Amino acid sequence: MTSSRMNAQQACELLKEGKLKVVDIRDPQSYGTGRIKTAERLDNSNLQDFINNNPKDQPVLVCCYHGMASQSATDFLKEQGFTEVYSLDGGYEFWKVCHPEHCE
Repeated sequence: MTSSRMNAQQACELLKEGKLKVVDIRDPQSYGTGRIKTAERLDNSNLQDFINNNPKDQPVLVCCYHGMASQSATDFLKEQGFTEVYSLDGGYEFWKVCHPEHCE
């Protein structure tokens, strides 16, 4: 399975429209020091709740450091039945340079 990717500009537009659920799979310290606004941290402790409690047809953007680990997480969520899952090209490190206004 190949992961679907989304560039920062596309993601920013969908985020502004409120049409994108963002999950961040980085470690707690990195997430705590900066993240995309509205991003929910996702790890093994809350993964099953996320799968059970979110609509499978809602667009989901997976964010990691540089856009590599998010690709396998994207594939995993697709295997769980999510239909629109994207890996953020360049990850959070690229996002914070391009869209600092959408970081917290």
